[in-house]
Amino acid sequence: MNYVATKMLSRLHAIRGSEQGATAVEYALMVALIAIAIIGAVSFLGTEIGNAFQKSGNSLTPTKAP
Repeated sequence: MNYVATKMLSRLHAIRGSEQGATAVEYALMVALIAIAIIGAVSFLGTEIGNAFQKSGNSLTPTKAP
């Protein structure tokens, strides 16, 4: 029984010392923040570009010939 407990404790120490999980979490957070920034930029620029096209389209309305 003592052998099993010692083996479990050594495995827990190995898992706790590993930094792969922490690195994966850091990358996931960076990807999430980048995605939020892209969504915000596209939302803002999409509205601005839509308004610019609407203004130019309104200025090109055909005039009626006499």
